[in-house]
Amino acid sequence: MDKKTIIIGGGVGGLCSGIRLLSKGYTVTLLEKNEKLGGKINIIENSQFKFDLTASVVMTPKIYTDIFNDVGKNYKDYFKLHKLDPIYKVFYHDKTCYNYYSDTNKMINELESLEKGLSADFYKFLSKSYEKYFISKDKILNQPMINLKEIINLSFIKSMCKINPLPSTYKYLNKLISNEKLKNYLLFTSMYIGVNPYINSNIYTLIPAISHLYGLWYIDGGLYEYIKSLEKLFVDLGGEIVTNREVKKILIEDNEIKGVKVKNEVISCNLVICNADYPYVINNLLDDELSEGKYAKSNLTNIDYSCSVFILYLGLDKIYTNLSVHNIYISKDFRSSIEGPFNGKISSDPSLYIYYPGSIDHTFRTNNHSSMNIMLRVPNLSFNSIKYDDNQIRKVKKYILNNLKNIKGLEDVENHILYENYLTPLDLKNKFNLYYGNAFGISHKISQSAYFRPHLKSKKVKGLYFINSSTHPGNGASVVIDGSKVLCEVIENNKK
Repeated sequence: MDKKTIIIGGGVGGLCSGIRLLSKGYTVTLLEKNEKLGGKINIIENSQFKFDLTASVVMTPKIYTDIFNDVGKNYKDYFKLHKLDPIYKVFYHDKTCYNYYSDTNKMINELESLEKGLSADFYKFLSKSYEKYFISKDKILNQPMINLKEIINLSFIKSMCKINPLPSTYKYLNKLISNEKLKNYLLFTSMYIGVNPYINSNIYTLIPAISHLYGLWYIDGGLYEYIKSLEKLFVDLGGEIVTNREVKKILIEDNEIKGVKVKNEVISCNLVICNADYPYVINNLLDDELSEGKYAKSNLTNIDYSCSVFILYLGLDKIYTNLSVHNIYISKDFRSSIEGPFNGKISSDPSLYIYYPGSIDHTFRTNNHSSMNIMLRVPNLSFNSIKYDDNQIRKVKKYILNNLKNIKGLEDVENHILYENYLTPLDLKNKFNLYYGNAFGISHKISQSAYFRPHLKSKKVKGLYFINSSTHPGNGASVVIDGSKVLCEVIENNKK
């Protein structure tokens, strides 16, 4: 079989899949519609400030380094990785603040200062949720999930019964954690991939669990440095990358891949890997009859999508020493602020994620200037009552600044803004082709997960594959990086 491969999209999934195939002797060309690679993992730069565009949290660092080791390279030749502790600094509306650590002794001391005996509750939670991670990784994340027999077997069913994924995160935590401050922190971090913790599966409590067990890590220069490292590795292995090249059509004949159309040019190939978002590919790059099942083109408006995000980027003429890299603000109206995005509402009292890399990275902190990203979850564009015009942006900015100024030490933040910018669901839709401007792909509810999520491999077209936030195994940089390994194993097995 000829190994000529086209990858559509230069996000982390496209780059990692290409790297793995290049190491196995495939000829790989990556086509990216934008000027820069990375997709949502990107960067904003001007003469004074730089900002990571969206993603900023590095979990399970071994996944980030394994792809280099797997192709015979030393990751240390490409990027530098540092462990963070505390992993989060959490500010509460009542002016209290706690540091949450991966270091066991420090975490015990902090929790005991919050409430006597709380550390025992937390480590019971950690043990139970780590078991969920271990089983989920073995039975779901590391499996192709392209055949029904992968879930209709005694071993899988026993494993699912053991981890009991059906109760919501909220119900699950209520049985383990009585302290509201700790519980709200765990609820907030469980929605990392855009799920509603008051409704969706408790399986996502594995996110804070692995954050505490493996720690959170930081890549020097910000997460976009990882994309640049992958780009260099891709080229070092002989791959071709072409930016500003948008694929208009995937060409298929007799249910086999023949190539792609780029403007007036046809590029022949035998394999296509779509790193573009799955609904976009189905809606724009394939003929109607080639879409599949409940994710057919005619049904795209009927499936559930994740929420979106609004990010405020602030360039400041001050350095705030009271912030860590990763910070959370828990608002007084916490539940409404968390559930609002899934009900078409933006809370006027939002809980916030605050990313402040300048606390340790001088490239985000120069000449007494620093960069701050503030993210809040917002409804996706299926809720058409919200228009992201100038008036709406001003309102959301006001909500954010009001709560930022409620943090001790940040009362003056509004007086030190030299530069501001925004990312809205419209940007996610228009620049990154994300359906309804969602931020985390097709919703990760149970009926849209594992085998029931869009598959890595097309059932109808030989040589057509997918790797993105909306396909199995799901959203999150580390999940997609690991998913590229599963995808390439599927491709190799189909070649035999």
